[in-house]
Amino acid sequence: MLILGIETSCDETAAAVVRDGREILSNVVVSQIDIFAEYGGVIPEVAARSHLEVMMPVVKKALKDASCTWDEIDAIAVTYAPGLLGSLLIGTLTARTLAVVHNKPLYAVHHLKSHIYANWLGNTDKLPAFPLLALVISGGHTQILSMPAHNQFEIIGTTRDDAVGECFDKVAKILGLPYPGGPSIAKVAASGNPSKYRLPHPKIPELDFSFSGLKTAVLRAVQKEAGVPISYPSHKLKELLTPQQVADFAASFQKTAVDILAEKMKLALEKHPETKSVVIAGGVSANQELRNTFSDAFFPEPKFSGDNGAMVAAACYYEIQSGVKPTDPYKLNIYPRISIEN
Repeated sequence: MLILGIETSCDETAAAVVRDGREILSNVVVSQIDIFAEYGGVIPEVAARSHLEVMMPVVKKALKDASCTWDEIDAIAVTYAPGLLGSLLIGTLTARTLAVVHNKPLYAVHHLKSHIYANWLGNTDKLPAFPLLALVISGGHTQILSMPAHNQFEIIGTTRDDAVGECFDKVAKILGLPYPGGPSIAKVAASGNPSKYRLPHPKIPELDFSFSGLKTAVLRAVQKEAGVPISYPSHKLKELLTPQQVADFAASFQKTAVDILAEKMKLALEKHPETKSVVIAGGVSANQELRNTFSDAFFPEPKFSGDNGAMVAAACYYEIQSGVKPTDPYKLNIYPRISIEN
């Protein structure tokens, strides 16, 4: 089964053709990171316009790279939620139109589900076994999910404020590092001392997370190190730090964030002893410190950690195998915020 996957939930315009949920025939991603690095974050209106400019060329290239025609495509999958309103609108309108024009079944796929199923992409002989626990970590989400079988999800832990990826971005801004924060912090942390600064672990009960306090703790620690009051503007702190101090703060923060994730997953495994596999998903899953810490877990290839069309196609395939019916292209709605359990 050949599935065309389309992804436009944030600032990547992506399309891919995947066979049977695993074999990647093409994977085209046009990123807007260079555009938003100057601003330190995504501007929704600009992202939507950028999607509009490249959406159809990306789809055409995905088909060309896969050496297939529309007659060979069995289904179209598209991200419908969650994400930026304008970005989602461009992707779903494209998919709906293509489904009608080419008479193809359309499947609306939840973004977090796609990230989880990135772990099934590729030619590896070893696949996650059920029941499993999934840790989904990105700029917008930090959740632990229980999956007893394909396409069955129960959220057992979630963030109460900032997502861990968002925290990486905000700490990077404090340290004067470029957007996106995850790769920037990981790069400078390699030359830093992760034990230099002691940062707190939030006391959140059970399996929930909180990262806003960690972000504030880094800010206060930097202000203290720089010898300035807490009223000192955060965007000026970078001028008061040496490169080594930046590296030490980055390393200390990164280790603390990863340790918090590890503590919660250890508790989740204690509460779910029947678990056979742990999968890590989302943009933050590309972090090497995290991969070293969760050495026994499943990770997607780094190039599939971020947003891409292949993961959407993979998730769609397993939806179809689970008996999910196609979506009416004339009635598909988008949802900037909606739970994966819906």
